[in-house]
Amino acid sequence: MPQPFPDAHWGNEAIPPLFKPFLAVASSPIGSRFIRLLVPLDRRVLRATGGKYTLFGPTSLPELLLTTTGRKSGQPRLTALSYLRDGDRLLVLGSNFGQQHHPAWTANLLTDPLAVVAIAGVEIPVIATLLTGPERERGVQRFLAYPMYQSYRTRTDRELRLFALTAR
Repeated sequence: MPQPFPDAHWGNEAIPPLFKPFLAVASSPIGSRFIRLLVPLDRRVLRATGGKYTLFGPTSLPELLLTTTGRKSGQPRLTALSYLRDGDRLLVLGSNFGQQHHPAWTANLLTDPLAVVAIAGVEIPVIATLLTGPERERGVQRFLAYPMYQSYRTRTDRELRLFALTAR
């Protein structure tokens, strides 16, 4: 069966040893603030390239553009997110850089799970499922293999929302 999601041009789930120092800096509170400042610019790059390229290049996990429907406004809301593959699904984690509140895109998906992702220049309609229990824990553990997510988890006491995105 063909993969419902194309391979990203940039980003990698494996952590090359050369990038470990970069990830250590990115995991720090100052590094996280700096990356948060770059996110709006990165979102523009991703939007302009249809999800093909990111400012963070091969130093990051693969990224996608997620378009949700705003739960209050009803308007399209675009978010750049890192993801992990899980068979024929994609996993996205609402870490919000370890801030105390959930990112808005997670609340949008709870209200309306129909969304669109853009990866490698291809837009794919998806349905989001909030993962719970052992399935959630397995997915979160996969994200925690990356130092920045370990750091984010220590900065907040809220349960990080994990969603599986399935092509529809």
